[in-house]
Amino acid sequence: MATMKLNDITGEIVDSCIKIHKEMGPGLYEKVYEDCLSYELEKRKIAFKRQSPITVEYEKLIIPNAFKIDLFVMDKVIVELKSTDKIHPIHESQILTYMRLSKVEVGLLINFNVPLMKDGIKRYKI
Repeated sequence: MATMKLNDITGEIVDSCIKIHKEMGPGLYEKVYEDCLSYELEKRKIAFKRQSPITVEYEKLIIPNAFKIDLFVMDKVIVELKSTDKIHPIHESQILTYMRLSKVEVGLLINFNVPLMKDGIKRYKI
């Protein structure tokens, strides 16, 4: 699956999230959803890294492990998982900053704590 296009990758992630949400429902901890999504991606043979550390550079200062991405899929898509009453502006700022600092053009912010999963998925592109 190394030749998958961005839309195919995000489609597989979204499809996996919908499947998980139908089975598990809302209201669980983020880690449970991260475990389930990791399992689904493994089944689909899609490469990813969990809690992937990102190094930040500021002028001559290098900050290793400055933050961790929940899931970094195929080195192309950042996935940030939430299980909260609603997505707040800080969550959107977080994923956009992660994308900018790691030079990744596509990100998914996924909130599992919603009645319908489609309402909890937001795609970002920079």
